[in-house]
Amino acid sequence: MKAKKAKVLSSMVAALLVGSLAAGCTSNSSTGTDAPKASDQPKTEGKKEERSLRMMSAVIGGKTPEENVLFEKEIERVTGIKAKLEKPASDYNQKLMAAVSSGEKYDLLQVSKELMNTLTDQGILMPLTDQVKGSKTLQDPEVIPTAEWDQVKTKDGKIFGVFSKFQGGTMPIVRADWLKKLNLPEPKTFDDYYKVMKAFTEQDPDGNGKKDTYGLSTAGMYELQGFFSGAGLKQRYVEKDGKLDVPYSTDAAIPVYEWLNKLYKEGILDPNFATNDTGKMRNLFLADRVGMITYWDAWVGMLNNTRKIADANTAFEAKGLPGVAGADGKYMLRRGDPDVWVIPVNAQNPKTAFEFIEWWHSKEGIVLGSMGIKDTDYTENGGKYELTQAGKDHAMDHGVPFWYNKKFPNPFGLLPGVKEAQDLVIKNATLELTPPKWADAEKIINEYSFKAILGEMPAADAVKKMREQLKAAKLID
Repeated sequence: MKAKKAKVLSSMVAALLVGSLAAGCTSNSSTGTDAPKASDQPKTEGKKEERSLRMMSAVIGGKTPEENVLFEKEIERVTGIKAKLEKPASDYNQKLMAAVSSGEKYDLLQVSKELMNTLTDQGILMPLTDQVKGSKTLQDPEVIPTAEWDQVKTKDGKIFGVFSKFQGGTMPIVRADWLKKLNLPEPKTFDDYYKVMKAFTEQDPDGNGKKDTYGLSTAGMYELQGFFSGAGLKQRYVEKDGKLDVPYSTDAAIPVYEWLNKLYKEGILDPNFATNDTGKMRNLFLADRVGMITYWDAWVGMLNNTRKIADANTAFEAKGLPGVAGADGKYMLRRGDPDVWVIPVNAQNPKTAFEFIEWWHSKEGIVLGSMGIKDTDYTENGGKYELTQAGKDHAMDHGVPFWYNKKFPNPFGLLPGVKEAQDLVIKNATLELTPPKWADAEKIINEYSFKAILGEMPAADAVKKMREQLKAAKLID
């Protein structure tokens, strides 16, 4: 699907560039220099820039069209900026590109890093390096940790997008209460994980007297990074000496596939793993059917909270694990691509757009992006916040479930287990490299990975076939 989207994006981007050039739009990126600081932005045709913004977002905003209108009014109430926020209900990337390629002008777009890279390559985005470096707010490590900027920098060190939220990562998630019940230590090695998962399968951890539990469930190959970490292998692509490769298709991956096949043959791995979606996997975990899954750090807290709501006295405890350490003793988890705010080169109010980006990382911006709209989603009295029923239903997520700014801690605290899981991500996770043709490569990787895990082919043969097909399709160098 992503490959098809990439082709659509490329054609639309080409149309946009032609239109932009015809209209006389220019970008500093064409000269290889950054745009001026927000405070030095030239005025359009000598007119003072309006304090208004036209924005488009996939996740930021109201939960319904009606609430989105209130979201716009809340932006104006708090900042004085008159905002028009468009939030398509589906097919966000296609609708965004269709609008932009037709010549429509936006001041701010909220996009994934992957889409930001595409737009950057086509010269559609305004470079923000100077503005970011000159921003007291964004340069404050208490607001955004300095090392995080490496996620959004281009190879030559330029910045075209600013984080819209904190994006977490994935890891193995274990039933810590089952570990305690069966007197098992937290696993660290492949052998440790095998023993723990075997015990979860055979020692009746749910106490119902039946052998109806599994050690591990996944949603296909989704987020097995924590186990491939033991072989020092990164998910998706890596680039070395200018060449692209897929570590899961190398001989180094064979022992990991063989280990997973062992789990499958012995009934430790959920037999439906290949056809599970993430919902089925989570439900097995919540229903005491499986002792370990592979998923996002944020879900550690949501899983714990779900069971706590159902039963205040539950012993249920989900906990994130770092996976298996490689030969160098290091763990290798997956970091999700960050969502970012970007400013198109044809933005009418770029100074106001950057002002909004800075504000988004303030206390007031975070409150709006998380809790939502005052007197609709929450009430506030003397610095004390209380969620309304609507706010509870919206789960403190209007596009920013987690944020960087340490100066404004979550007034309700984090859900149990989330902080520890996020710390594992920050310490051990890095971004994936996802070129436009990843979707084509993923089909081949999944096909032969499943054959290896299910025992339909020896792991060595499956890896060999996987690699041959990836090379034949020119998906690896």
